[in-house]
Amino acid sequence: MTLPAAIIGAGPVGLAAAAQLLARGLTPLVLEAGPDVGHAVRAWGHVRMFSPWRFNTDPTARALLEAEGWSAPDPETFPTGAELVARYLEPLAATAALRGHIRTGARVVGIARRDLGKLHDGAGRDAVPFVLHVETAEGIEPVEAAAVIDCSGTWHAPNPAGSHGMAAPGEVAQAGRIAYGIPDALGAARAAHAGATTLVVGAGHSAMNAVLDLVALAREAPGTRILWAFRRPLGAVSFGGGARDGLSQRGALGARAQALVESGAVTALAPFLIDRIAESDGALAVTGRQDGRATTIRADRMIVATGFRPDLSFLREIRLGLDPAVEATPALAPLIDPNLHSCGTVRPHGEAELRHPEAGFWIAGMKSYGRAPTFLLATGHEQVRSIAAHLAGDAEGARRVELVLPETGVCSTDRAPAAAACCTPETPQGVCCDAKPALAATAPCCGPAVPASRGACGR
Repeated sequence: MTLPAAIIGAGPVGLAAAAQLLARGLTPLVLEAGPDVGHAVRAWGHVRMFSPWRFNTDPTARALLEAEGWSAPDPETFPTGAELVARYLEPLAATAALRGHIRTGARVVGIARRDLGKLHDGAGRDAVPFVLHVETAEGIEPVEAAAVIDCSGTWHAPNPAGSHGMAAPGEVAQAGRIAYGIPDALGAARAAHAGATTLVVGAGHSAMNAVLDLVALAREAPGTRILWAFRRPLGAVSFGGGARDGLSQRGALGARAQALVESGAVTALAPFLIDRIAESDGALAVTGRQDGRATTIRADRMIVATGFRPDLSFLREIRLGLDPAVEATPALAPLIDPNLHSCGTVRPHGEAELRHPEAGFWIAGMKSYGRAPTFLLATGHEQVRSIAAHLAGDAEGARRVELVLPETGVCSTDRAPAAAACCTPETPQGVCCDAKPALAATAPCCGPAVPASRGACGR
């Protein structure tokens, strides 16, 4: 390629993609909206990851670092987000191989084929370069690229608190009292929560982390109170696989969170569906439905940790192939859709599953999962390794699986036994699945058979 392959986002997966392309003799151009690499990771820098270092660094990126004398962290220890940036992302971006290929303060606000909108085929559309509109301090600049890998993540597009998937009436107006994701309640956000009542909304790992921090704060700051709202009945909430989880810290996180609910250290509201948020005497009045009855909860602050969704706004001129519910590719969606997929662990996948109708364009990393949870960083490294192999013309390398992921220890207990083609050996209800082998294109995914309208799950 004479033009570079543009990579959107200089987070862990974006920088791994750049390293993989360089290793294949290709030229990357990394465009990062933030002022520094790892901009989104810095926002949760106080959070300790539940996967150890050995799952959080890309092998090809490590080779670049080691060539310059980098000392790898203990592979079995667990970094915080800040440590991931300081000990891995910043040194990686500063290597002689990568530093000339990264632009920060460069936000991609649009992508299209040169002279061709989404509607127009033109002669040889697939061979026409991409044009990216990049917003910088000087204005909008067009940048051409032979291929595009969108690794921009989802951190800056959190799901709202409203029960319908939209922001609840009043939610935007009360944004000053609402934090999304995992605010640093023991650090930068301490003053906002100490001695106050905080309503946490969400049931995933982000919500668990937020609740655990608030409970630690409550031990130091009298009057601190934690309400925890779940959208499902408490008996239907999964706190994880506990001791069965292949990532011990992830299992321990869920176990600790569950113990807090059972002990009464936090007040659980389940199910609680939020309909409206209003100001009331300097606090929040959160109106919703609990057990079918209208209820108003008073809180000083809210933490909304209900997951994330992909920002597709700058991809309007790209021909995307997306599952209508998950907003991942139709090949990947059945592997990660919690409505279909009974096992929490997703088998490794690559370029073929991530392919869109627009040739030469891929979404990788957390954003590739659309609205689905449970993404692991190592999955993103495998994705971009496969994409780089494809771009270099190595079809066999692109198809090859070079990653074994840890099991989550979680399988649904309200589904029929998983198909033997996906979870082997055959597993009864409630027993976690063994590692999944490579699948034929016609194989059913773990859980009930996938309807044809939702796409196949094989390569």
